[in-house]
Amino acid sequence: MTPRLRFAPSPTGALHIGGVRTALYNYLFARKHNGVFLLRIEDTDQGRYVPGAEDYIIESLKWAGIVPDEGVGFGGNEGPYRQSDRKEIYHKFAHELVERGHAYYAFDTPDELEQRRQAEDNFTCNHLTRGTLTNSLTLGMDDARSWIEEGRPYVVRLKVEPGREIKINDLVRGEVTFQSGELDDKVLLKADGMPTYHLANVVDDHLMRITHVIRGEEWLPSTAHHVLLYEGFGWSDTMPVFSHLPLILKPVGSGKLSKRDGAKFGMPVFPLSWKGETSEDSFEGFREAGFLPEAMINFLALLGWHPGGDRELFTLDELISEFSIEHIGKSGARFDFEKAKWFNQKYIQSLPTDVLASLILPHAEKKGYNTDMAYLGQVASLMRERVTFIPDFVEAGYYFFEPVKSYDQETIAKKWNENLIPFFNNLTEFFSNFEPFEASQLEEQVKGLIQTAGYKPGDILPLLRIAFVGTMKGPAVFDTVVALGREESAARIRRFLEHISS
Repeated sequence: MTPRLRFAPSPTGALHIGGVRTALYNYLFARKHNGVFLLRIEDTDQGRYVPGAEDYIIESLKWAGIVPDEGVGFGGNEGPYRQSDRKEIYHKFAHELVERGHAYYAFDTPDELEQRRQAEDNFTCNHLTRGTLTNSLTLGMDDARSWIEEGRPYVVRLKVEPGREIKINDLVRGEVTFQSGELDDKVLLKADGMPTYHLANVVDDHLMRITHVIRGEEWLPSTAHHVLLYEGFGWSDTMPVFSHLPLILKPVGSGKLSKRDGAKFGMPVFPLSWKGETSEDSFEGFREAGFLPEAMINFLALLGWHPGGDRELFTLDELISEFSIEHIGKSGARFDFEKAKWFNQKYIQSLPTDVLASLILPHAEKKGYNTDMAYLGQVASLMRERVTFIPDFVEAGYYFFEPVKSYDQETIAKKWNENLIPFFNNLTEFFSNFEPFEASQLEEQVKGLIQTAGYKPGDILPLLRIAFVGTMKGPAVFDTVVALGREESAARIRRFLEHISS
């Protein structure tokens, strides 16, 4: 049987990075086993629907390289893939489950149920209380149908019988057992005719022939109800295999990584930036922070899974080849943002110069900088070992695009004296006329000038670096000079002397 897996997010806002990891694991498993990976949008909770969230999800998956074979935005033969377009399907199956005796019509109003909750501690609808409520079990089916025909609001609830063990063989957690007597009678079909997650999820997985469900740990308690639904419909033989992933934990301490942790710890926890109605609901994304999608994917893949050994860098194709659910751990994985940055550095260093130049281009354009691709390639070559994020090429390396903004005054105070003015004036003339304007030749000749003038390299070269880039950090001095060019290099020495004299 061809494996079929799905990623089924709700369009309630920006897609959390934990959701991206869930999508990734489903994608890796599908590709590893020549299966199908589909995207289903679970938008049955219309009260939480956020405009733009669906498009955000699709764009995030495309940017990350986790491209579905079918689903919303991707076509396919098992649709509709948006649950709000499948309302009649759920309605049909909910009533069928009632006819089968595994569900019932319930007429208690929200106010009536709230009164019971206020009057009774830990009240819930279950096998102990449903006989005291207004439903098709206490009214009788004929009266219940009459009430429905009269237009009385109702919901459909799953009828959970006590006294049995419900077992699943979770591929991550092993055998998990639930006691049916501890389960409530979940609402399957709401009074507005929309299904709840439980009904829609099971019906869709069955009709879309899903063979494996890989989802977050938070859905594990719901699985018992899902098993009962499969049994109630007579679909036990085609029930998918379940795998519940460990939590992604906060960078420090314990607890699940939340969307608010991004602002708290100064890091992105979403794939793309999201503009909410308020600043508190607006978040920076991995893409906008300057991450390469390959680096983010490599980082996420190892949050809970590892094939063994010391290796950490994997291409997407290598992740597909190595991936197995058996190597997913049970315990939560800490979101180590410093490690994410390390991955990004490694991927930046590995990219061809022309590719890096194309990535730098939009950031240079945004600032009105030189966008000549050959020049951006020079900048990429000189800065690739010194940056963490793509924007760093024009942020940390701004001096390749505009005059030095500030000078390292501490080093100047230690190294500079007025007796050096004639030597630096001579350097201005030297850089204006020297041929060939090539790094090794420049370095050799300048060191010769330093020696002839009776100085040591340590007396001059730090000041020369500051003249060109303003700081003691950065690429090799003479490589920087060649990139800046003859006229700009001479001009920077003149501006440095003006600064010193001011």
